[in-house]
Amino acid sequence: MENDDHFINLKEFRSQMERSSRFMSLSGNSGIILGCYALLGVTAVYWYLGIGVTSADYFHLSWDEDGSFNDDFFTFFYLVATAMLICSLITGYYFAAMRSVKRGLRIWDSASKRMAVNLLIPLFTGGVFCIVLIFHGELALIPGSMLIFYGLSLVNTSKYVENDIRYLGMIEIGLGILGLCFPGYGLLFWATGFGILHIVYGIVLPGHRRLY
Repeated sequence: MENDDHFINLKEFRSQMERSSRFMSLSGNSGIILGCYALLGVTAVYWYLGIGVTSADYFHLSWDEDGSFNDDFFTFFYLVATAMLICSLITGYYFAAMRSVKRGLRIWDSASKRMAVNLLIPLFTGGVFCIVLIFHGELALIPGSMLIFYGLSLVNTSKYVENDIRYLGMIEIGLGILGLCFPGYGLLFWATGFGILHIVYGIVLPGHRRLY
């Protein structure tokens, strides 16, 4: 009987250690909401450009007739991207905090710090890379590049989260490569990766862990 108690205690201790060493991944509902943010952002872009989703000739709008950057074009894209980023960060933090409170865990512990570092390194690198593309006028390559670096960040952090996001990251990388091969449809690939895939992830992958 005493051995059984020791075994149960050891099992509980191991479970607590595993929980403390792994951060909670994107929750189901937050994944759906983030996907909706992305789709709304892409819809706003297509509305601003005044083109259909099948149009592949829109990058010329980013340049003025004298060959300089179109300030209005970049200002609009900057505002949309900033709004999406802020909303996504607030939403992700809110749902992560709610799940942490429910499970009695701290949202900012050693596991979450390791996850943040491994997530930010590819994202920061990708951000710098996209800025370089802008200065070189290679705007058509930005959507695919964003998907690739985002996918790399997911794969890089998959060992630190409970829900396996490795497959999501690999699909994002694949879409990014397709976006580079067919740059005229980069926005469609971007909408699929950041919008539709997040929604599918939120509905299907977390399964019974969709607490929030």
